[in-house]
Amino acid sequence: MYGQRIKELREEKGLSQEAVARALHCSQRTVSRYELEQIDLSTEVLIALCHIFKVSADYLLGLEDETGAKTYR
Repeated sequence: MYGQRIKELREEKGLSQEAVARALHCSQRTVSRYELEQIDLSTEVLIALCHIFKVSADYLLGLEDETGAKTYR
């Protein structure tokens, strides 16, 4: 779920994988691997992505929808 959200948010903001990589101080390949969920997000990266995209960690991880409603019960 988080990979799809990262890609959607990145594209909505008109950012390339390279631009996100620069903000995260990592490679474009690493951002690609996050989007494909080939590697897990560290807490540090999760927090950085939340700041970049101005969303909550719950949203990024798929625990809430666009309206802020929780998707778990």
